[in-house]
Amino acid sequence: MADTPAPQGIENYGYRQELRRSLTFTDLLVYGLVFMVPIAPFGIFGSVFQGSGGMVALAYVLGMVAMMFTALSYAQMSRAFPMAGSVYTYAGRGIGAPVGFLSGWMILLDYVLVPSLLYLIAGVAMNSLVASVPVWLWVVGFVLLNTAVNYLGIETTAKVNKAVLVGELVVLALFVVVGVVALAGGKGRGFDFTPLYNGHTFSWSLVFGAVSIAVLSFLGFDGISTLSEENRDSAKAIGRSMVAALLLAGTLFIVQTWIASLLVADPDALVADGDPDGTAFYDAARTAAGGWLATLTAAATAVAWGFANSLVAQAATSRLLFAMARDRQLPSFLAKVHPTRRVPVNATLLTAGVSLALGLYMTSRADGITLLSSLVNFGALSTFLVLHVAVVVHYLVRKRSRDYWRHLVAPVLGFAILAYVVVNANIAAQRLGFVWVLVGALVLTGLIATGRKPQLSVAEPIAAVPAQAPAPAPAPAEAPAPADSPTDSPAKENP
Repeated sequence: MADTPAPQGIENYGYRQELRRSLTFTDLLVYGLVFMVPIAPFGIFGSVFQGSGGMVALAYVLGMVAMMFTALSYAQMSRAFPMAGSVYTYAGRGIGAPVGFLSGWMILLDYVLVPSLLYLIAGVAMNSLVASVPVWLWVVGFVLLNTAVNYLGIETTAKVNKAVLVGELVVLALFVVVGVVALAGGKGRGFDFTPLYNGHTFSWSLVFGAVSIAVLSFLGFDGISTLSEENRDSAKAIGRSMVAALLLAGTLFIVQTWIASLLVADPDALVADGDPDGTAFYDAARTAAGGWLATLTAAATAVAWGFANSLVAQAATSRLLFAMARDRQLPSFLAKVHPTRRVPVNATLLTAGVSLALGLYMTSRADGITLLSSLVNFGALSTFLVLHVAVVVHYLVRKRSRDYWRHLVAPVLGFAILAYVVVNANIAAQRLGFVWVLVGALVLTGLIATGRKPQLSVAEPIAAVPAQAPAPAPAPAEAPAPADSPTDSPAKENP
């Protein structure tokens, strides 16, 4: 039979409610949109254009479809287990604790590295605008700013998210309006459907190779699941906000990249030579309206990636570390919650430290952005594969669900699409990713050998007790028998 949604309280799973429940559906939706960054294609437009043979819009359509299947699986597991920890929690409770540990280990490759990637991209963008300030100094500034905001509490983070999201949408709307007017006025190559389909360059391997890059723009919707213990609405709000964030962000990605593609001055050269400086989108903006729009879009990219996106990435990473530490899969000091701000303070500070160290190191490498991007994608997509398996095992195998669409067909389709993307991913990312899996397996072996085999406090939620009529009050206790009465005499009935 179909599984019923689990109760909201995490006490049913053996945990105490420590984080503050204050986030609404709107807060979750904004969080997901900010994490994905509505203007994310600004920074990687040239790479996706080259990888897709100019069919950027098609790459984003397929990326959105692939992520939508994944969002549906997240929605199912977040209802079954409304706790922080994302895939670590869902795989651990849906399949088994050791699988959950390895999934958490793999998603760490995404969550721990993505803030460093965002800081690095933002630092490069700001350095292009203010060359006198080195990239490493911009990285330090962004890390300190985001750590301070996250330390103040999740409510502060939510308020900042809303303000930054409004700014991003204003810049995006300006680009879309100005771009459409420019195309109508004869700039660029006019309107056509080549960003969606170009028969001269089309091949499935080419497009899916580009999807593996475009997917980077969608990563972040899954971060909503790490806020399950700070969601004050029903458990369904987590899944609904994921799907809504994906649909909105995907639509914005398709529209902006379609317009930008039509404004590219020399598409053949961009496909042949790529975009080593990462300025293809800003060049398209310059074609539409001149230098002011190019500067505005570059500055917006820096703020969106280096402040807004990395802010929520840091928050999501700290919640994952908190969840794994609470289950004794990471050092216990990471499970410490600030007594008044109710945030995982040590996990937040550790995330900031790792991001700063990696960000500074990668500023010294010419391939820093490319390497980090590949690793982030590989870590995320690999764990999404496990998520789809967890849905089938938990609902179809264990719960005998008859909802074949949500618990079999959708997860299998999502798995197949992502598996194809992972197989066609960057070879270097595949090698480093498998090395990371091997290290995780060794750590798991060490935990088992030292008596710390991954275990979850309660494997299944405690069923809610149905309402019953109050039990009758117990009869008054009888008076003790007199001392001279035989102890085995039958008690007298009360009248």
